[in-house]
Amino acid sequence: MLTGSMACMKLGSKSDSFKRQGQDWFCTTGLPSDIIIEVGEMSFHLHKFPLLSRSGVMERRIAEASKEGDDKCLIQISDFPGRDKTFELVAKFCYGVKLELTASNVVCLRCAAKHLEMTEEYGEGNLISQTGKFFNQVVFKSWKYSIKALQCCDEVLKYADEFNITKKCIESLAMRALADPNSFVEHGGGPMQSPGGSVLWNGISTGARREDTSSDWWYEDASMLSFALFKRLITLMDSRGIREEIVAGSLTYYTRKYLPVLKRRHSGSSSITPLSSGSSVLLSEEEQKHLLEEIQELDLPCMQKGLLPTKFFVDMLIIAKILKASPSCIENLEKRIGMQLDQATLEDLVMPSFSHTMETLYDVDSVQRILDYFLSRVHTMPHHPWLAETEREDLCRLLDCQKLSTEACTHAAQNERLPLRIIVQVLFIEQLQLKASVAECLPVLGSLDGRSRKLGSNGFSGESTKGGWETAVRENQDLKVGMDKMRMRVCELEKECSKMRQEIEKLDKTTKGGGASGSGSKTWENVSKKLGFGMKLKSHQIDSAQKVSSLKSNNENVKIEKLKDVKERQGKY
Repeated sequence: MLTGSMACMKLGSKSDSFKRQGQDWFCTTGLPSDIIIEVGEMSFHLHKFPLLSRSGVMERRIAEASKEGDDKCLIQISDFPGRDKTFELVAKFCYGVKLELTASNVVCLRCAAKHLEMTEEYGEGNLISQTGKFFNQVVFKSWKYSIKALQCCDEVLKYADEFNITKKCIESLAMRALADPNSFVEHGGGPMQSPGGSVLWNGISTGARREDTSSDWWYEDASMLSFALFKRLITLMDSRGIREEIVAGSLTYYTRKYLPVLKRRHSGSSSITPLSSGSSVLLSEEEQKHLLEEIQELDLPCMQKGLLPTKFFVDMLIIAKILKASPSCIENLEKRIGMQLDQATLEDLVMPSFSHTMETLYDVDSVQRILDYFLSRVHTMPHHPWLAETEREDLCRLLDCQKLSTEACTHAAQNERLPLRIIVQVLFIEQLQLKASVAECLPVLGSLDGRSRKLGSNGFSGESTKGGWETAVRENQDLKVGMDKMRMRVCELEKECSKMRQEIEKLDKTTKGGGASGSGSKTWENVSKKLGFGMKLKSHQIDSAQKVSSLKSNNENVKIEKLKDVKERQGKY
């Protein structure tokens, strides 16, 4: 029979005849006790018949003990589900004493009934059938009672798993969470309520407010579970199709409840604070460390797809270092941050240093490892060939062409997907670099020319000296010719760059006028033809620079050797 606001099932009809004296329980029925059951440190002085008539296990144990010939047998039970408190209720049930089944004791009683084989074979309406009826009629039909029963599974987890009680409670909770429409769609309207809170039967609006049916209504209840059971619950919910962001939210709530509050001075905000005041639970440092390591080992989609904010993992990393978690835990957290570093802010990465060996105020080594891991994953990032021209231009504006490497410049000049502005900008930067390299070479050439003229005016004679000077002068003239050609090439590049700018201006005007598609492609063909030289510009620049450097070096070596030779001859004379 179900009664009361706190649903319970009443069993038995006799008055309570059990009395406790110290570590002993006695059944005062007027008959002397003929059996003693020891459960842990508690002894129960009972009678054989009520026990063997309800339990198959007790029937066998009593028969074995009776073979020894003692009138008063002793049975010891070392590992009993729920220990002596549960056995007390089982004994009362066997005697027909009044007791109540509730969500708080039904799990232990169910496990005890299964353990003692209290089936219908040993009496109609036995404890297995009664507890099963209570589960089906009360526990599994209520979120509140399912949560309570699941909490009690921790006490007898080995038996609860063996008899599938834990699994059924978790499935009941998952089914009720999935039945919430907010678990699948965006928050919509709930049933109409009047200002006083009563539901309007006809749904006509009379200035009432909509019921706040948030999809996180179950977070607080689920956070009361141990992490082992909470993990099984959210894993089942995820496999049944609940929205991943809801699972991620429940995990965030659970973490903030059981890990210490960590306040950081970033825009006056604090992190890892419970969502409701007074809901945090104080754990020991060892328990906190164990919980943190278990959370970071979760392999749920919400942990991989960036649904959890980067700040969440950063805060966990800080706590892991405070609690001196294992190196593998810290490494995994750094990798998770690196996986979604693009979602982080500068404030997220400002982590204090807790090492006594580091001289910096902030943990720059950890940030360096996070950056290295992020850069190692660049090649796995998706490509975006479908971006519009305007989107490409916006993206390319972030590039600093002056800092591009030689390979990057070559790739940019040959990549037809890049906007024209970027290609021209790269070519223009290369042109400036070429002019700068030429300008650096000109003073050196002028100096060499002056030195050659000065040495030639000293009037040294001799066929060997004359032949050496003629060779040096000829090489110097060749170098000047090469430099003149390079100047002409630079002028040509400037003219071509000016033409390309004009083409781009025409393209912009055409695009604004509405004929972007056809004329844009023609303009691109024209510019591509004009860029024929541009694709080899960098290699030409390098060859020219190498040539200048080689000629300069050779010329200087020749001049030095000739000077030595002239001085030697002068000494002889």
